Amino acid sequence: METAEHKANKQTLTGIVVSDKMAKTIVVEITMRKLHPLYKKYVTRSKRIKAHDENNDAHVGDTVRVIEARPVSKDKCWRLAEILEKAK
Repeated sequence: METAEHKANKQTLTGIVVSDKMAKTIVVEITMRKLHPLYKKYVTRSKRIKAHDENNDAHVGDTVRVIEARPVSKDKCWRLAEILEKAK
């Protein structure tokens, strides 16, 4: 039997932790490169999202994967799925 987490297709994003100063919360910066439709030039877009980190495992500079979750607070609707690479 599958759990609810595997049943739904939840979006996952990969980014770099830019802040870990809040309790059980990290700020992850997601960077995307998109091709401009008219000028055919790659444009870098970035956004910052707050993610729930239950055990305070992630720190500034870590590369992490976050997954969609139910809203935890006003700004947090993502949670830490895994730490891909620790900061050096």
